[in-house]
Amino acid sequence: MNVQAYLAFNGNCQEALTFYGKLFNAEIKNRQTYEDRKIDVPSSYRQKLQHAELKGSGIRIMAYDAAPDTPINHGNQIHMSVDCDSKAEAENLFNALSNGGKIHHNFREREWGYFGRCSDEFGINWMVNFNN
Repeated sequence: MNVQAYLAFNGNCQEALTFYGKLFNAEIKNRQTYEDRKIDVPSSYRQKLQHAELKGSGIRIMAYDAAPDTPINHGNQIHMSVDCDSKAEAENLFNALSNGGKIHHNFREREWGYFGRCSDEFGINWMVNFNN
């Protein structure tokens, strides 16, 4: 079984996947735009991503730019959870993800290990963990 996230964006999917790709050393694969699709979207939206996948060692995310008539509400319906191999890796990742976003729980030691929760600049919620 493979469980992965499918993220929806308001026209900045390419920017978000590029950001995540650099953070997690992953590549954008299977990139499809609205260009040749028979979908009723404005011509200015044709270059937006109808589907893309971010793949790397230990990460696989699918994402798209929702059509302009599909409202995207920033909420808490999804959290991406990342288990890191070291405290330093977790802390660096948390700092990068929360930069420009919002910190909900500071990265610090908890009963179960180190943990922090934030929303990134794109409105995606993240939980970053390191357990000794």
